Amino acid sequence: MNRAVFLDRDGVINETFVVGGTPVTPKKVEDFRILPGVKDALTALKEGGYYVFVATNQPDIPRGDLTPQELEKMHVVLSDTLPIDKIYVCLHDNEDACDCRKPKPGMLLKAAKEWNLDLTASYMIGDRWKDIEAGARAGCTTILVISPWSAEQPPGRTVRSDYTVENLMEAARIILAKKETQNEDIR
Repeated sequence: MNRAVFLDRDGVINETFVVGGTPVTPKKVEDFRILPGVKDALTALKEGGYYVFVATNQPDIPRGDLTPQELEKMHVVLSDTLPIDKIYVCLHDNEDACDCRKPKPGMLLKAAKEWNLDLTASYMIGDRWKDIEAGARAGCTTILVISPWSAEQPPGRTVRSDYTVENLMEAARIILAKKETQNEDIR
């Protein structure tokens, strides 16, 4: 079975903007900027033998704040710029009760079937509790990238990641170091 790293998109791979204390995702490809160090981190993960997938909720489409065409343009930028194997997108809003919208693990489970993944040997990296919970529900090791909104939790719930990091490169170093330790244990 294969190993993978799943990444949330906004705030982990690309910049988000804070407007009135709320994180806002890019609405136009012109505003879509990949964060520093992301390409190097993903290249290291690929060279380390991991598949790399994006798993992103995009509720701005059903809300009418983002067009499917602009989303596609952004994802072309990702695919053309970064070593990503596939981008999984949930185009639903909270009230749709779909199986793919994080914190549900649907996108990760779909990828596991399509790519023969061992989710217990895989990782989910995100900047919000929904990403971490989706990864945990799928059986992945979870890594939280600190952001101004990463501490937000739903009332009455405490979602904890396995690791907490400042950026994607730090997450990649943890993953690759852990893999090296596991390989040494096998020898």
